Amino acid sequence: MKKFLVQFFTWWNGQTLGTRFHTWRKGTKVGQDEFGNVYYEGGKDSEGRTRRWVIYNGYAEASMIPPGWHGWMHHRVDVAPPSDNYIPRDWQKPHQPNLTGTGGAYRPKGSVLGNTHRPQVTGDYDAWTPGA
Repeated sequence: MKKFLVQFFTWWNGQTLGTRFHTWRKGTKVGQDEFGNVYYEGGKDSEGRTRRWVIYNGYAEASMIPPGWHGWMHHRVDVAPPSDNYIPRDWQKPHQPNLTGTGGAYRPKGSVLGNTHRPQVTGDYDAWTPGA
């Protein structure tokens, strides 16, 4: 019962009832990634392409889609990573969650929320004055 209520009242946690119904009617499971997200395809979108979607494992966080699946989701490649034996490039870094709004977020020098001080002004900038 709790799972039903969560799906009924929250869109950011897993899937909604509408998504569950659409997946049941038209979805074909394509695969699953290392984070537990499940990928589906079925039906047609407005451009006539096969519609593709993901059901997140937990909160809906778009940055949790690995690069191989991202390319498949956006129709950059036709073959999904499980059947393509996708191997990440050596320059690809492991996934990091989106840290915006947390203590680990990037704060540049001089930021009000940062712990560093703003650099001194060097005087190489003249402010614009209207009519001057």
